[in-house]
Amino acid sequence: MTTHHASRPARRAFTLADAAREFRRHPSPRLIAGTLVAATCARLAVGDWQATDILVPVAMVAVFPLVEWVVHVCILHWRPRRIGRLRVDPLLARKHREHHVDPRVVSLIFIPWQALMWVLPVALAVALLAFPRLGMGLTFLVSLTVLGLVYEWCHYLIHSDYRPKTTAYRAIWRNHRQHHFKNEHYWFTVTSAGTADRVLGTCPDPAAVATSPTAKNLHATPGR
Repeated sequence: MTTHHASRPARRAFTLADAAREFRRHPSPRLIAGTLVAATCARLAVGDWQATDILVPVAMVAVFPLVEWVVHVCILHWRPRRIGRLRVDPLLARKHREHHVDPRVVSLIFIPWQALMWVLPVALAVALLAFPRLGMGLTFLVSLTVLGLVYEWCHYLIHSDYRPKTTAYRAIWRNHRQHHFKNEHYWFTVTSAGTADRVLGTCPDPAAVATSPTAKNLHATPGR
C-alpha cells in the first residue's frame, strides 16, 4: 500500500512590503515619522528658502556615519559603572545589551520610545534656538528626522528575514551582522559600511578577527 504524504508548501519569502507592514506597527518609527510630517509642514509654511538650506542636509549626511559610530560606541556600549553610591546605566545602554542577547526580538531593534520622548523635544529646541533663521532650523529638524527614519528602517531590515538583493545593501547587512555575530568590538555603523569604521580603525578583515565569546553578552568576562 502506498502512503501519500501531502507536500509542505514552500515558505513564502519575506518581502519589503512585509517588512514595511511590521515596521510601521512600532512606536518609535511612528514618533519619528509624526515629527517629520509636522516639521515638513512647518518648513513649507515658513518659506524663506536660502542656499544654507541645501548645506544643512548635505553636512548632516556627511557626518551621520561618524555620529552613528560615536553613539554606538560611547552610549549604546556604555559599560555600567558606579559614581559613589549611584549606578550609572542609561536606558539606551540597557536596551542595547538586551538587543545583543537576542538580535531577532523586534521590539529591541528600535530606538526605545521612552528615549525619543526627550530626544525629539531636545531636537526641536535645537532647531528653534541654535540656528540664525527659523527656516534653517526647521530644515535641520526635517533632515534629522529623515536620517532617524533611515536609521530605524536599515536597522530593522538587517535584523528581519529580508535578504539582501543589491550590492550596497548586502555590504551594510554584512557589516552590521558581523558586529552582532562575529565581534562586538568592530563594525559600529548601521546605515553604511566601511565609512566611519574604516576611518576610526574598526573595520578589519573579518577573517583576521576572532569570534568574540561575548558578542551576545556585552561586558561579560570571557569564559564565565
